[in-house]
Amino acid sequence: MLKTLQKRTTIAVTVMVSLLTAGGAIAQQKTMAIGTGGTGGVYFPLGGAIANVLSKSLPNTQATAEVTGGSVDNLKLIASGQSELGFSMADAALDALSGQDKFKSGKVPLQTLLVVYPNRMHVVTIDGTGIDKMSDLKGKRVSTGSPGSATEVMAFRVLEAAGLDKDKDMKRERLGVSESVNAIKDRKIDAFLWVGGVPTAAVTDLAATPGVKMKLIDHSDLADKMNAKYGKLYSPSNISKSIYPGMDKDNANTEVWNLIVTGDKMSNDDAYNIVKTLVEKKADIVAVHKEAESFSLDNQIQERSPVPFHPGALKYFKEKGVGK
Repeated sequence: MLKTLQKRTTIAVTVMVSLLTAGGAIAQQKTMAIGTGGTGGVYFPLGGAIANVLSKSLPNTQATAEVTGGSVDNLKLIASGQSELGFSMADAALDALSGQDKFKSGKVPLQTLLVVYPNRMHVVTIDGTGIDKMSDLKGKRVSTGSPGSATEVMAFRVLEAAGLDKDKDMKRERLGVSESVNAIKDRKIDAFLWVGGVPTAAVTDLAATPGVKMKLIDHSDLADKMNAKYGKLYSPSNISKSIYPGMDKDNANTEVWNLIVTGDKMSNDDAYNIVKTLVEKKADIVAVHKEAESFSLDNQIQERSPVPFHPGALKYFKEKGVGK
């Protein structure tokens, strides 16, 4: 009887130790939500690649890419503690940091981990709409991006710089890029604005659609007007005619840099390890989308980020000889 009791006690202690050990392992596991964007854009596939690289490279870390409305949503998710990091365009991040525009309810304490790649503004239409230049958008049905996206933020600024009233001069829709492509194919809208990396999958889909001739409208001349009002955030840029099927000429547009940002709670060690991993495992991310080529040390200059760099990121840059 005593031996049986001792045996049961030993088993019970062993089980308890196993449970406590497992509990300790679970407690050490870090979960990391990454705010991205819609499935038709570039943030989402890049975010998936980043989540995969971080989960594989960082001990006891499980990173996941979350579908969101885009930059504005991502910044609000960081503010509420629902995401640890997220993609944002520089203009939306500055608004959040300053408590402006869509963030008038309160400033978001942000820190940049990495300047990633430039987003190009696509002003997209198709043959048959009568749109050849920005002023032709007047009186048309135009999508300016989904609510919660930085496309909407920049689209309003582009239209304003072109002398157009977003509310009075057009019938405005608020669709994501995939929804915009479907709507223009169905002739429910005449044009849409989308800011993203190139190529953007949904735009490629439109350009490759049989019987449809896609056009991108030039507007690079508007960058100076936008900067005069909103600060030096925008630059004239170019989309090569080789990027999308059927383009007859390069498109002269505007661009703004993308950032990966976090709030004010990430430790220096975590920030350091994340940045180191993203820079040094860049090839794995490029395999998913070529915009990750810009995840380079050359681009880590404060001029491209209106948000201060995280001290952990700065530590890594300093080790690599990149001055701020």
